[in-house]
Amino acid sequence: MTTSLDATAHGTGPETVRRALVLGALGVVFGDIGTSPLYALKESAHAAGSSGVLSSDALLGVLSLILWSLIVVISIKYCTFILRADNRGEGGIIALLALLGVRRIQSGSLRIYLVVLGLVGTALLYADGTITPAISVLSAVEGLTVDAPRFEPYVVPITLVILAVLF
Repeated sequence: MTTSLDATAHGTGPETVRRALVLGALGVVFGDIGTSPLYALKESAHAAGSSGVLSSDALLGVLSLILWSLIVVISIKYCTFILRADNRGEGGIIALLALLGVRRIQSGSLRIYLVVLGLVGTALLYADGTITPAISVLSAVEGLTVDAPRFEPYVVPITLVILAVLF
């Protein structure tokens, strides 16, 4: 009894832990959404020319595209569909797929197209989970070349070593 009272007094009760877990989960989801536009902006700068410098109009266009993409993806996909999907406490694209009742679909029905879209979405989810750590580590190691260009030939080997150690 005193342990639970002490934990509640110090702010480490079940409600505090739950709030911390929710905040951490939101950080993972929306942090991943927030890093993708940074890579898109970098690639847009490289596509602009050999110097990699965007004109002010092109920069404004790319930033506008990124902003509206984030607004549409977050407001429509996440807030409207994904956060409302509930399969016995589970959520996300896999919960949406489970809610379709794949085993009860008759051939030739329109629900089969939803199942295919769900499978494609699930494949994209797994692909994103596979490629995001590699891109993040590679980008971090490429930062070495900003200060020390002589490390450029070692970027990929260093990245491979870090990924092998981590995974």
